[in-house]
Amino acid sequence: MAVGRSQDRTAFAALFSYFGPRLKTYFRRLGMVDEEAEELAQEAMILVWRKAALFDPGKAAASTWIYAIARNLRLDALRCRSFSRDETSASERPVTQDSAPSAEEQFASSAQQEQLRKALHLLPREQAQVVQMCYFGDRSHTEIARELSIPLGTVKGRLRLVLGRLRRALEKGGR
Repeated sequence: MAVGRSQDRTAFAALFSYFGPRLKTYFRRLGMVDEEAEELAQEAMILVWRKAALFDPGKAAASTWIYAIARNLRLDALRCRSFSRDETSASERPVTQDSAPSAEEQFASSAQQEQLRKALHLLPREQAQVVQMCYFGDRSHTEIARELSIPLGTVKGRLRLVLGRLRRALEKGGR
């Protein structure tokens, strides 16, 4: 709480000395090598420092909150690793044709973008706000729910509605 309220460095040092090694061990048990585990543990603790004001002891224990941050970082790292592996394997494949989009494809893409832009402007304010926060503000569904003081299910429901509307708008434009 002291870290979140007043960015108390002494309190953070105590948190770091307690959770840093435990997070590194947690990552090692999940199959990471020492360097990766160390780096991710430090990154998790940096996020704890930055987001300490968001911690709510009424919702979870500090350890639960910190391990949730660590787990999310690990998942992000795995996604990045998977993505870079896909990119590497794609770059090793022989290129048989020009991958640049044709003029027709560019025109279709710009027309689709314009349809999407129009559809986004027609959304109800609540739905537009959730889309903005999620896709353009890079916030998680949980963060959006907390910031808007609405249930997580409402956030997910609004996003489902938006995606359905946008899909229908794009299908209409394609006909």
